Amino acid sequence: MLKYTIGFIKRGDEILLLNREKASWMGCWNGVGGKLEEKESPLQCILREAYEETGIELSNMEYKGTVTWIVNGKDAGGMYVFLAEVPETFEFFTPIKTAEGILDWKKLEWILHPKNDGIANLHYFLPTMLRDQATYNHCFVYQNKAVVDFYSKQEDLTTMR
Repeated sequence: MLKYTIGFIKRGDEILLLNREKASWMGCWNGVGGKLEEKESPLQCILREAYEETGIELSNMEYKGTVTWIVNGKDAGGMYVFLAEVPETFEFFTPIKTAEGILDWKKLEWILHPKNDGIANLHYFLPTMLRDQATYNHCFVYQNKAVVDFYSKQEDLTTMR
């Protein structure tokens, strides 16, 4: 079982992102999420983390797959990925400074811009996650802190549950 979750709250063509105060991804925009607690399911974790980090109480988030890491040839774990879509009329005013960092709605065009260096590695998997109903394992291969490979493989949900 993986140890972390990450979630994205989508409103129209915007996603609520967090510019983190702490490692990992300090100073970069990323989804909300965190570490699973004992006896907590990934869904329970992301709903709790989303509420703790944003104050938004979501009743559900859609499971979209996993992101895993191989670092210097060794399995380094990963995270469960979730998506929630809120109506375009949903009011949540940003930017907001929180204990975790700064929350702000960011346009997809801005998030995925090829020259945007202030985003965690979202451009690798976010487009697939948003357009495809299937779930995937998105795997990053790092060597000396640099991404040297990335691949996605559709998950077989019958083995997941």
